[in-house]
Amino acid sequence: MTMIDGEAEPLSEKMTAWRRDIHKHPELGFGEIRTAGKVADLLDDFGLEVHRNIGRTGVVGILRRGQGNRAIGLRADMDALPIQEANDFAHHSANDFAHHSVNDRSRGRRRR
Repeated sequence: MTMIDGEAEPLSEKMTAWRRDIHKHPELGFGEIRTAGKVADLLDDFGLEVHRNIGRTGVVGILRRGQGNRAIGLRADMDALPIQEANDFAHHSANDFAHHSVNDRSRGRRRR
């Protein structure tokens, strides 16, 4: 077993917990204070340079390596949809009429 093999499962479990926490506490557009704080704190824990409050609730994390100026940009939406969630799993929305819909399009399926 390589070091990555030994770290992948615990990281996968943490990532599932983060996703479920965000799903359970959805926030509508420009109200993602808790969500943005959680994302920013995680990026900071990973050692990235973090810029908060971009456009009110946006977060930018910068990962640097070396002295070059080449970059890759990634983005993700954090806002919830203004709909009532009808699911009954443990991490269903704790907020009425706000629902995070995580869609894993790379696999063509929705995640729970």
